[in-house]
Amino acid sequence: MKCNRVSLLLLFLAAAVVAGLAQSPARPQAPPQPQPIQSPEVQPDHRVTFRFRDPNAREVMLNREGAKPAPMQKNVQGVWSVTTDPLEPDLYGYSFVADGVSLIDPSNPSMKPNLLGTQSLVHVPGPASLPWEASDVPRGAIHHHFYRSAVVGDDRDYYVYTPHAYDPTAKQLYSVLCLLHGFSDDASAWTAVGRAHVILDNLIAQGKANPMIVVMPLGYGAPEIVSRGVVSFRDATLRQRNFNKFRDALLTEVIPQVEAAYRVSKDPNSRAIAGLSMGGAESLLTGLNALDHFAWIGAFSSGGLGEDFNAEFPALDSKANAQLRLLWIACGTDDRLIELNRKFRDWLRSKGVQHADIETPGAHTWMVWRRNLASFAPLLFQENGP
Repeated sequence: MKCNRVSLLLLFLAAAVVAGLAQSPARPQAPPQPQPIQSPEVQPDHRVTFRFRDPNAREVMLNREGAKPAPMQKNVQGVWSVTTDPLEPDLYGYSFVADGVSLIDPSNPSMKPNLLGTQSLVHVPGPASLPWEASDVPRGAIHHHFYRSAVVGDDRDYYVYTPHAYDPTAKQLYSVLCLLHGFSDDASAWTAVGRAHVILDNLIAQGKANPMIVVMPLGYGAPEIVSRGVVSFRDATLRQRNFNKFRDALLTEVIPQVEAAYRVSKDPNSRAIAGLSMGGAESLLTGLNALDHFAWIGAFSSGGLGEDFNAEFPALDSKANAQLRLLWIACGTDDRLIELNRKFRDWLRSKGVQHADIETPGAHTWMVWRRNLASFAPLLFQENGP
C-alpha cells in the first residue's frame, strides 16, 4: 500500500508540472539571422560585385580607388550591390559611403591601412608576368623594427626587406633603397598595399633587378601634420618642420641602425631614395640636398614641394650631375600634381640637372606607384647607370 501511495504521488507531481508548463507563456523565438553575403565577388571576366547590407540606408555609394563614386542598388533583403565593368588586374582600395558615412566592407578581411581613411582591398588577379603578382620564385623576408626617436620625440617603426639568400654572416655588402610612403600612410604601406617585397622578389628572380635591401621608414618628422589633414600642407612652417625632421631622423637614426644590423654598403653609389606623393617630395628634398648620401633618386607623383625651387634646393646646379647616377621623376597624366611635377622638371632643365621625365596614364593611385617601382627598381645600382 505504501508503494502505491508513493507512485500515485509521483504521478500527481508529474501531471502538475506538465500542466504548469502548458499554461506558461511560450518563449519568443530569436529572429532569423540574415544569410551571409559575399563581397567582393571577383568574376572570371574581372568584373567585381560589391555587396553591403544596410536596410535602413537611404543611399549607398561605392568609392573605389581610381574611379568615380558609383551608386549601389538595394534589394528586398536590404542588401545594396553594384557590379563594375571588367577591371584591369591589380589591387584596388574601396569603401562604402552610406548616407554620407564612409565604411569598410564588413564581409572582407583584406584591408588597406591608412591613418586617416582605412579602406577595404580587393585583388583582381592577373598573370604571373605582372610584377606585383606572387609567383613561384624564391622569396625574401620582411623585418619590422621599433625604436625611440630622439629627433622627433616619439616611438616609431620601420620595415626592412632582405632579398632571398641574404646572409648576415657573409662578406657581401648590399645596396640600399630607402622607399618612402605618402601622406596619411603608415610605415607598412609599401608592403601592405604597394607589394614592394613581391615586386622585388619577382624582379630579382628574373634577373631584372640587382639584389638589394629596402628600408621603409615612417615618413613623418612632425606627426601632427597627419591629424590636421591634407590642409596642413598649406602651413609652410609645419610642412618644412615635417620634411626637415624626417630627413634628420632618416639620416641620423634609421640609416645608422640599418647599417649596424644589416650587411649594407655606406657608399653613396650604393644608396637610393624614392617615394610616392609626400614621400616623393621627401626623396627630392633629402636626396638632392644630400648628394653625399644618395646617388640614385626617384620621385613618384611628388606632392608637398613649394614652388620656390631655388629656396628648396639652394645649392643644386649642373655640378650635381657628377654625383647623380639617376634622378627619375614620374607622375600620372591624370594626377592633379602633374603640373607641379612638370614645373619642377622645367626648373631642373634650367639648372642643367640631368633627369628622366616619366609620364604614364593614371591618377594619384597605387596602380600608378606599383608600376613606377617596377620600372624604377631595375635601373638601380647598375655599373654603367640606367
